[in-house]
Amino acid sequence: MNAVSPCEIPMEQLREDVWLRLSRVTDPELDEAVTDMGFIESYEIRDGGHVHVAFRLPTYWCSPNFAFMMGHDMRVSVMALPWVKHVDVVLGEHMYVDQINRGVNGGLSFQETFGDASNGELEEIRQTFLRKAFQWRQEALITDLLHRGAKAGALVDWTIDRLREASETEASRHLITRYLERRNVPGAFAGGDCALVSLDGTRLDASSMTDYLRAIRRIRTNAEFNGALCRRLLDERFATEPLNICQSGRATP
Repeated sequence: MNAVSPCEIPMEQLREDVWLRLSRVTDPELDEAVTDMGFIESYEIRDGGHVHVAFRLPTYWCSPNFAFMMGHDMRVSVMALPWVKHVDVVLGEHMYVDQINRGVNGGLSFQETFGDASNGELEEIRQTFLRKAFQWRQEALITDLLHRGAKAGALVDWTIDRLREASETEASRHLITRYLERRNVPGAFAGGDCALVSLDGTRLDASSMTDYLRAIRRIRTNAEFNGALCRRLLDERFATEPLNICQSGRATP
């Protein structure tokens, strides 16, 4: 049970805590943080460790599967803060807004929320997009390493520890950190394990690296296009700039 009192923490730190937790939630289809996508409309920190998060999506008919997953993940992520006692996550202006808000804040599963209208639970969909995210992050990382002079024949032998040593710039550190966040998709790993593996956990083949990267890049390019489209639709719909931690709106002590 959370035992830290929010009264013991400066409000600025509380806001940063919530924003950091929200930034760890991604749009499952796009593999981009909900904070970067501009999906967070506002968030409030109320008396007694209560947090209220309002989010929005680019269109009225965005997939209820993805909307539910994002709302659920936001609530779970913020609830993990030691000073938080309760979290409400509210989606606005969506064709299934009532069902999604009721299910997310009631701790219900997707199937419990939508009943016979659902096609089962979302775990299979979640795993599908986690696998895609793993490959997209891996492609971006390998491309960066090759551009910085690494050779494919050497890269396939790198361990996790060797990869961590390659954090020469802020950009490379970012790519490595993001990749390692998804490196457990093919299975658990330790510092001495192979860094660059396929979805089945086997070491990548240097001789087929170019074709491997090209295939992943085509899929990632489509996702990036969809991400740009979502941002444009969101801007046209709400005509506002993305929220940041200094624009947390109605935060109160």
